[in-house]
Amino acid sequence: MPKVRTNRIKYPNGWELIEPTLRDLETKMREAEQETHEGKRKCETLWPIFRAAHQKSRYVFDLYYRRKEISKELYEFCLDQGYADRNLIAKWRKPGYERLCCLRCMQPRDHNFATTCVCRVPKHLREEKVIECVHCGCRGCASGD
Repeated sequence: MPKVRTNRIKYPNGWELIEPTLRDLETKMREAEQETHEGKRKCETLWPIFRAAHQKSRYVFDLYYRRKEISKELYEFCLDQGYADRNLIAKWRKPGYERLCCLRCMQPRDHNFATTCVCRVPKHLREEKVIECVHCGCRGCASGD
């Protein structure tokens, strides 16, 4: 007979300290998903979802790399369970990408002329001072700002 699989997840030590904040951010994400789209442009409907995902990933990143308050085991657990974006955090660790808003802003295939997003241009080099990224609504995530 095959083994019966259970859905029990073994939470690592320290999970009870970060769980309330991650649950709050998860609730914020669900509210953003269910928010009405009336009167918004097509691209604007996804902006709150991108912001909530960014906030969750930044929270886990700060706890592990900046404040060093969680263990590697708990950090890996958060990444494996989808509480944070592994690829976005990997970019944040590289020089020049410390403030990257989303991965779509740096992919040349998603932009005209095979360049990066306008939010990646430092503010002092922009012609227009107030801009918003079409993909995520970011107003500037260049490291030099």
